[in-house]
Amino acid sequence: MSLPNPLKHIPNTLTLANLLLGCLSIVSAFEGSLLLAAYLIIIATVFDFLDGFSARLLKAYSPMGKELDSLSDLVSFGVAPSVIVFHLLIDALGDSAAGGFTGGQALLVIPFLIALFSALRLAKFNIDTRQTTSFIGLPTPANALFIVGIVLGLNSSRSDWFGYFTNSPVAIIVMVLVLSALLVSPIPMFSLKIKRGYYKDTWRQQVLFFVSVPTIIFFRQASLSIVMLIYILLSVLTWRKTSAES
Repeated sequence: MSLPNPLKHIPNTLTLANLLLGCLSIVSAFEGSLLLAAYLIIIATVFDFLDGFSARLLKAYSPMGKELDSLSDLVSFGVAPSVIVFHLLIDALGDSAAGGFTGGQALLVIPFLIALFSALRLAKFNIDTRQTTSFIGLPTPANALFIVGIVLGLNSSRSDWFGYFTNSPVAIIVMVLVLSALLVSPIPMFSLKIKRGYYKDTWRQQVLFFVSVPTIIFFRQASLSIVMLIYILLSVLTWRKTSAES
């Protein structure tokens, strides 16, 4: 009788680490530490990458691992960003949100559309066999990183730029609606992972890389949302061009 290989548990352990970081991000956001909440989501994305990488390396795929990954992603990249936007919207509303949601401020429900549409996105991804080398709809980690980038921008030398945006409740609500729509949209979004046999179709990754490098150098901590926006626009423009040609 052969003993089970403990290495097979590494991917699920990394997935659980992703989940834990998502939970801690939520707690940090509710305690008012939005910057810490943002950093915890960034670390969660690293574990999200590592669990998939280790699963491929160790050939440790399992139905339970797939479901666990989606549940973890929902918390870290759906609920946690929603809580961050919830706090941004409270600040933008000012005195009118003094009573909070329980005080009758119904607009504070809107940030949690991100969690709802992230759940739909992840459920669609699990049953869609077309999403192997690219994505259909905005991936939840990319969506979360865009929101995280706003927090980083507010805590950077470019804080005034981001402040113009986050001081407007209308701008925040429009952002939530657009991101929610993108999560479940039919727009193909290219993967940042370059798989063997697909090197010739990596021009979008190369464009993103060469545009992102000067963006990061110039904007530094404030660059993450800009890079994510470039990723989204590049995917949308490519989709429009392909649609027009077909």
